[in-house]
Amino acid sequence: MSGSRSAWWLSGGLAVLVAGVVGVTLGPAGPTWWRVPIAMLDHLPLISLDSGVSEAQWNIVWQIRAPRVVLAALVGAMLSLAGASYQGVFRNPLVDPYLLGVAAGAGLGATVAFAVGRETTTTWAIDPVPLAAFVGGLVAVVLTYTIGTAFGRSRSATTLVLAGVAVTSLTTAMQTFVLQRNNDVVRQVYSWILGRLTSATWGDVRLVLPYIGVSAITLLSYRRIIDVLRVGDDEARALGVNVAMVRIIVVLAATLGTSAAVAVSGLIGFVGIIVPHAIRLLAGASNRIVMPLSMFAGAAFLIAADVPGRILTSPSETPIGVVTAFFGAPFFLFLLRMRDVRQ
Repeated sequence: MSGSRSAWWLSGGLAVLVAGVVGVTLGPAGPTWWRVPIAMLDHLPLISLDSGVSEAQWNIVWQIRAPRVVLAALVGAMLSLAGASYQGVFRNPLVDPYLLGVAAGAGLGATVAFAVGRETTTTWAIDPVPLAAFVGGLVAVVLTYTIGTAFGRSRSATTLVLAGVAVTSLTTAMQTFVLQRNNDVVRQVYSWILGRLTSATWGDVRLVLPYIGVSAITLLSYRRIIDVLRVGDDEARALGVNVAMVRIIVVLAATLGTSAAVAVSGLIGFVGIIVPHAIRLLAGASNRIVMPLSMFAGAAFLIAADVPGRILTSPSETPIGVVTAFFGAPFFLFLLRMRDVRQ
């Protein structure tokens, strides 16, 4: 078992590494792709190679492509981990940050922050966009959970998903209203809604890293307890687990990370649902394995999904949300078919 787990961790790390190298080597501008790995080695201490990459070309790699790849890895890892956490804590395989309304709520909060104007809040100790996104995402998930568990004495997985759809529709309508009242930010918010990593900078990476780091550490520390919840709430309580407290902590942590990710990347669907499903098909249902592996797979998936968007329609770019939906929707249907066959 230990050797099998080591193989999974090695495979996950290798997938992220390969995707990251591909991500920084390909683009509509900059040096020839095969020169980039040599240039990266050339910038390591005690290594001197003739990469043939000029300073201007290296700036394209380091200041434009590299932060984009790192941010894609952080966002993909966070969305996948949040999806796996929501699915585990609610015992519902259909739940993800998008279906629960967290992403849409965070989008509404970020849109309000854009509409108010970031120029008026530059003196704040905390950047208002992820803060507003967190508040919006938290309110959305509380509404979804409250509505989804209010009908009947049993907590139906179907009503939870339907509540998430309703809350998503409500927050999207409110977001549209805010945009109509603030036409000057429509273009900025619209490009953000479709999912965008185009303008990623190292500043964005530094902005979301604390939120995602705290969220990921918290969620991973609870992965064994989430496994206990698989037997049911009553059985978990009998084993000494404070189910309500665990659920609150996991939801807060997942919402914090998701909201921060959405604030800088926009609404990127399917990542939080197809990646954990794929990991479960390959590695089993234990959250002790599914949650950390989902982080690796989510990071590699979003880095890889970002590559076609910047080279297929060069010099313009296809929003990453479009790419993930294009590949994610058929893959999700395949996963549903696989589950149906196994049942």
